[in-house]
Amino acid sequence: MRLLAQGQRITGRVTSAQDGLPIPGVNIQVKGTTTGASSDANGNYSITAPGGTAVLVLTSIGLVTQEVAVGNRTVVNVQMQEAINELAQVVVTGYNTTQRKDITGSIASVSPDKFKDIPVASFDQALQGQAAGVQVSQSSGTPGGGLTVRIRGNTSISASNRPLFIVDGVPVEDGNLTGRDFGGQQDNAFSLFNANDIESIEVLKDASAKAIYGSRAANGVVLVTTKRGKSNQKTGFTIDVQRGMTDVVRRPDLLNSSELLDLQREAVTNAGLDPDKLGLVKGVTDGISTDWVDAVLRKGVYQQYQLSTQGGNDKTQFYLSGSYRDEQGVQINNQFTRYTGQFKFDHKATQKLSFGTNMTLSRAFNKRVKGDNFLDGVYSGAMKSLPYYAPYNDQGKLTVPNDPDYPGFPNFNPLAQAVLPRFNTLTVKLLAGLYAEYEIIQNLRFRSKVSIDYNNVTEDNFEPSTTAIGGFLASVGGQGYGDFSNSTLSTLINTNTLNYSFQVAEKHRFNALAGLEILQRTERSGNVQGRLFPSDDFTYITSAGIVDQGTSGIVNNSLLSTFGEVRYDYDEKYLATITARYDGSSRFGQSKRFGAFPSLSLAWRVSSEHFMENFRFLSDLKLRASFGYTGNERIGDYQFLGTWASTTYSGATGVGPAALANPLLQWERTREANVGLDASFFSGRLNVTVDAYDNLTDKLLFAQPIPQTTGFSTVQGNIGKVSNRGVELTISTVNINKAVRWSTDLNLSHNENEVVELASTEPLFRGYTGNGVGGTNVIVQGQPLGTFWGLKFLGVDPATGNSIYNDKNGDGRISPDDGQVIGNAQPKLYGGLTNRISWKGIDVSALLQFSYGNSILNLSNSTLVNTGADIQNNQSRQALKRWRKEGDITSVPKYVYQDTYNNYLSSRFLEDGSYLRLKNVSLGYNFPKKWISKYKVGNARLYASATNLLTWTRYSGADPEVSTLDGSTSAQGIDFFTFPQVKTVLVGLTLTF
Repeated sequence: MRLLAQGQRITGRVTSAQDGLPIPGVNIQVKGTTTGASSDANGNYSITAPGGTAVLVLTSIGLVTQEVAVGNRTVVNVQMQEAINELAQVVVTGYNTTQRKDITGSIASVSPDKFKDIPVASFDQALQGQAAGVQVSQSSGTPGGGLTVRIRGNTSISASNRPLFIVDGVPVEDGNLTGRDFGGQQDNAFSLFNANDIESIEVLKDASAKAIYGSRAANGVVLVTTKRGKSNQKTGFTIDVQRGMTDVVRRPDLLNSSELLDLQREAVTNAGLDPDKLGLVKGVTDGISTDWVDAVLRKGVYQQYQLSTQGGNDKTQFYLSGSYRDEQGVQINNQFTRYTGQFKFDHKATQKLSFGTNMTLSRAFNKRVKGDNFLDGVYSGAMKSLPYYAPYNDQGKLTVPNDPDYPGFPNFNPLAQAVLPRFNTLTVKLLAGLYAEYEIIQNLRFRSKVSIDYNNVTEDNFEPSTTAIGGFLASVGGQGYGDFSNSTLSTLINTNTLNYSFQVAEKHRFNALAGLEILQRTERSGNVQGRLFPSDDFTYITSAGIVDQGTSGIVNNSLLSTFGEVRYDYDEKYLATITARYDGSSRFGQSKRFGAFPSLSLAWRVSSEHFMENFRFLSDLKLRASFGYTGNERIGDYQFLGTWASTTYSGATGVGPAALANPLLQWERTREANVGLDASFFSGRLNVTVDAYDNLTDKLLFAQPIPQTTGFSTVQGNIGKVSNRGVELTISTVNINKAVRWSTDLNLSHNENEVVELASTEPLFRGYTGNGVGGTNVIVQGQPLGTFWGLKFLGVDPATGNSIYNDKNGDGRISPDDGQVIGNAQPKLYGGLTNRISWKGIDVSALLQFSYGNSILNLSNSTLVNTGADIQNNQSRQALKRWRKEGDITSVPKYVYQDTYNNYLSSRFLEDGSYLRLKNVSLGYNFPKKWISKYKVGNARLYASATNLLTWTRYSGADPEVSTLDGSTSAQGIDFFTFPQVKTVLVGLTLTF
């Protein structure tokens, strides 16, 4: 046997025995000496051992301590068993990883096990109800549609409030990619990712956790890590199949022809007119009764298929997957189809050098339909359309503008608007990176990675002469309208980090990280429009008689960043982290281009103190505190410049000023303070996390109103302050852990948002123009963002049936001056409750997601319960509760034809938006291995799943979760003919070979 020479260098990797993943932060010590080291972010370590008889002692809270004899080896790889799962969990913290036990900031982790059976279209949807402090709402039920994600409230007014999303180390495009919203609804860039490829999701919530991302971290950071191959894993294959049906969670309750005719006749009679003379004749007008909502909706088919393979040894690991998803929209002619491929490769070339690559390639095809508040929208038109009309004429063809009765056809025949236009969006995404890592000296590693996020979007739209725009809109010409656009959004990023882990004496452990990052984003776009097509058989711009509109442009922005982090751990008892980032952005003038974002966090593991030894039921108790600054620069480009644009005057083309300059424009900054407690009891059977935070955003990037005598209405500036204060609670329990295992996860969040300061005390109106008031929403000091504005509705006068409004200014009349704050869209409490039960291969899980204390402005009812102001729209069944005779007690005023007073925008349209939703329930069965092993199948699981199955709410609309203006900060919580969520019921099969 060969004995090791004195001072022989030993290297190796520490991985989890449960899943083969690397474990960072493990303390490795040569037994009987003070020589020690720590495993790095990839689980690697190196240490000098005195000889062949040396024994390595590996320790870490949450892991079973191991002693490993070195023998004659120079490479010693160790698999460690978890003692307490929650504490041993490896967490991605930015440019590094650590174990949960060593976290000093506020980080929430979401395992893919929590959404593996759910047909989520995007990974941000998977966060809903799963993490404290994270509020996720799906703006509508449109396939591939937008979601709103907020972490600890809204920090900004004009700049983006979306978190920074990092996928495999790359900040990716978020929000919408298409250039055209359909009535306020956007697409979702994350629908291009396959959620089944995700290994972990971490949500960074406080300054300590996210200050490493500095300028873009004020709204929180979501880190997504995709799957990779594992060491010592035989190559295996996994097949996953899902098929199901979709339908809307609830359909609006509208009137049929006879009910509506009675209501209209009453409204006309109350106005002193003869309804017969207006064509409202009993037995004639209501001879047809069309259910328009039923005409434009269907039960959709959902299907997804995936094949993946992964494997590896100590030197090389790989992961490869391909998937196909097809979601037939519940609205007719609406469909979302996606192909994705994922490849990840890691190789350790030598003891010092390793390298690898990752690539995600996807292609999505989205057949869209117009929706929401479009006059020619499909679902909105179906809700408003009079049931007296039929979608087909006497010849059995769709009623279109060429038909004689079309000019009097309200809302443009929604069925024709669904099936006749072409609104196709093709999106291709490439997310790819190449990295190399080299160990310069023992435990000092340099890593460099170059990545690209490339997105190409082609939008192909055509509205023939048989549609509202192509055949009825006078300015188009009645012979069709076409629009074709292409845009490319690409981000190129180079990240370089130097990481050094070392140990002093026995108890002092350090990890230092320094980095340099360069990012450049380029957006290219072009658009062309045509009209007067020779026939509806010619649908592309090349055939247009007139091509008279078009645009093209290119926009660049870049970031230059340096950052650093130092972690200190004394005896796994006292922990400290110092983080700082220094960012320079092209979005600000030279004198204000750079900003510094530091943070400090401390933690005390109380459970490691000697005086806690008698509390054996307490597995871990840690107190945390952090303070720091983060920023926001997501306002668009060139806004600090005084820009010029082309203009036309008296037929001549020239240039004119487009925006005022502000060379002092600078970073929006958020000061963040957080205190927290992490506790684990009874060997991990009960885990509790509590956080309280106080965040203040100042130097708001805000379009400041200025006198219009300047020629402009606003100038981009830094004015105002917004605060967010809140409390978060997370409880995880293992209630039964025998033959039956039952676990529960609960998260609760409370956030108080307030506009602390603006440039003026005058209210700033946002959202829609309100009937009888300034607007539906307002930004005003002392109130939260998302505040509703209107008249205060005091009820219906039992004597007259007219609305009673609060005369706020006491002038004896109701006017826009009586407008006031009437409610807010932000909830007082939100969260989720998940229960999982397993027994002999059977598993059941259920997620309840809720929101409490938020209001919804049911703006649809300003049309559907309009008290006779307009009789060209159908009405909700609520209208049957109207005042009809003296003495009636009701909340619905009397109907009077063309009288708008009773229909002023007021708190009559504001409703309680609280809801409790059975977001997901699933039932699965894992076949016994003795049944399937003879077929060379490693695992087989059959499951059924349902989403949005039940909703408990007092909201009268179809869905309490929707928001017409997708992603809006100041005008959230409006339901204006917004398409509701869909419920999905599916069955799935997973096979592993």
